Amino acid sequence: MTLIKSISGIRGTIGGTPGEALTPVDIVKFTAAYAATLPQRKPAPNGSRYKIVVGKDARLSGDMVEQLVVGTLVGCGIDVVKCGFASTPTTEMAVLFAQADGGIILTASHNPRQWNALKLLNDKGEFLTAAEGQAVLDVAADEAFRFAEVDALGTIEEEDFTDKHLDAVLALPAVDVEAVKAAHFTVVVDAINSVGGIIMPRLLKRLGVKCIGLNCNPTGDFAHNPEPLPANLTDLCETVKKEKADLGVSVDPDVDRLAFISENGEPFVEEYTLVSVADYLCELAQKEGKPIATVSNLSSTRALRDVTEKHGGKYYAAAVGEVNVTTKMHEVGALIGGEGNGGVIYPALHAGRDAMVGVALFLSNLAHKGMKVSELKKTYPQYYIAKNKLQLSDPALIEKILSELKKIYASEHINDIDGVKIDFEASKTWVHLRKSNTEPIIRIYSEASTPEAAEALGNEVIAVAKKIIG
Repeated sequence: MTLIKSISGIRGTIGGTPGEALTPVDIVKFTAAYAATLPQRKPAPNGSRYKIVVGKDARLSGDMVEQLVVGTLVGCGIDVVKCGFASTPTTEMAVLFAQADGGIILTASHNPRQWNALKLLNDKGEFLTAAEGQAVLDVAADEAFRFAEVDALGTIEEEDFTDKHLDAVLALPAVDVEAVKAAHFTVVVDAINSVGGIIMPRLLKRLGVKCIGLNCNPTGDFAHNPEPLPANLTDLCETVKKEKADLGVSVDPDVDRLAFISENGEPFVEEYTLVSVADYLCELAQKEGKPIATVSNLSSTRALRDVTEKHGGKYYAAAVGEVNVTTKMHEVGALIGGEGNGGVIYPALHAGRDAMVGVALFLSNLAHKGMKVSELKKTYPQYYIAKNKLQLSDPALIEKILSELKKIYASEHINDIDGVKIDFEASKTWVHLRKSNTEPIIRIYSEASTPEAAEALGNEVIAVAKKIIG
């Protein structure tokens, strides 16, 4: 059993002992703490009372968790708008559509079926800041909340915001609906039997795309490991080839991450989801003479920086975590941003990862280019990331290693906003070391122009780290 309490939300396995898993007791406690801290984030509600939207993915525990969350909010005197089955980006946008004061998304994202989580939003439909998230954890720990008396209980209304979300996506100037329709694409969608099976086929139909559904029944009984990694997408790859489709699309259970499969059944590579969309938007912005800034986290591919600079733009790096990326994007006025895990954030729509806008922009680009997906991939800088970790018996050694590495590699470009990232500019390679929040290990990501070189770079730095601790 697991319960992870972090500033970005509450995540855990269903069942077990309170405080050690995501039990009904924990769900009520953290929901009440979120409600109690509303006035700190927003001194006055938009209406006569605070209003919160609640959306869920299709996982098996969703109904149970939804009933507890909604009942607790009502018990706190808060009006609730139930979105029902809704992707994470749909719920984020529903906060704006409903003019609500916040939102709670019930999803454990790419975690397996036994997991669920409460993802907490502010009144802009964005994740809470670190300080706001910590305030929720503090109130929960102290149980410093109280409930409303009978005449002050909240109300419940229901609304499906899926079509409003799609309307907003298709209204974006960069989404060329007519060009996509004229291309007569065939796309296979693997929606892992969650809410992607509702929204993604609906989007593709409106784009004039023939959609072949794979695992599109939102039962919550996930057909395979939900993380959209190549090892989990073999059925999708085979179906794309069998159906002679132009593209395969894989989404995670809450549809904020996105991975493509080329027409030949080969992965487009999750890191390149953001790269391809950014290249398209940067090209449009360059033609229009608009300023260009892009953002990704420190562990994402250098290819985004390369395509940004090719179009005369400026690339910025943020600490790992969606809220850190969106904060940096707001700060620099970014055109596009996201994470290498297939998360596309396009602020012209909203400041959150959104697979729907990612697909719409990708297909627009593909229609304009008039080439196959595998051919499109070859037009981008080719990099490969290796992922390793260093297990340590003493957590105190982590800081020693990171500190010493900064000294050893002081002649290279060092970024220490989140662990230590060393950029080797001469070879266009990098290595990023950051400590895990849950166990005594250092995660080590390295990137180079070949898989072998990326692995070798990671191993080189691991050897240096081991030498540091003797």
